[in-house]
Amino acid sequence: MKISLDRGTLEITNDVLTEIITGIVSGCFGVKGMAEKSQGGIVRLIKRESAPRGVTVTEKPDGTVSAGLHVVIRHGVNISAVCRSMIEAIRYNVEAQTGVHVSSVDICVDSVI
Repeated sequence: MKISLDRGTLEITNDVLTEIITGIVSGCFGVKGMAEKSQGGIVRLIKRESAPRGVTVTEKPDGTVSAGLHVVIRHGVNISAVCRSMIEAIRYNVEAQTGVHVSSVDICVDSVI
């Protein structure tokens, strides 16, 4: 994604946005970690260093981005409250750190542990 500035352009790759989102999600209350589905449909918890595999960032034609997440939530927490918290944290932090508007955040809760 390219952003025009007064003195040139700034290019932010999807990898950078993915790393930012991964860090935000790992710090959210109630999130056990990122998830990945293996062959056969079995969900497994991803280690911290491989967590970006649970995040998908898509650039939209209007200059915004959309994020998709696969997460594992802790047992006993309010899932909808945790997801709302993640969405707000992602939108705020990505926009504050990069200036890129987040149009949507789609969260798939793959498991509760």
